Amino acid sequence: MGGTTEVTTEVTTEVAPEVLLLQALTTAVSGKGPQAAMGPRNDEHIRTAILAPAIAAGLVEMTIPNSPNSRLQNYRRTAKGERRLRRGK
Repeated sequence: MGGTTEVTTEVTTEVAPEVLLLQALTTAVSGKGPQAAMGPRNDEHIRTAILAPAIAAGLVEMTIPNSPNSRLQNYRRTAKGERRLRRGK
């Protein structure tokens, strides 16, 4: 009996973490907001690998930039972040 080989090609569309962050920031949200919206991930990883680079790139800004550790700190998309989100890359 002859066998057939089935080949399955899996195509994965990866969305850049910055885009997920920008999508999560529909309004100014607290420091835990981005983490909660992006799903079960390590909080420290989100802050250092996603949020901090997005702030440095001008995609996201702090609502209280002079007090980055304030319990009242929130984050919001910038105009540059809005453009990046529309591009979706």
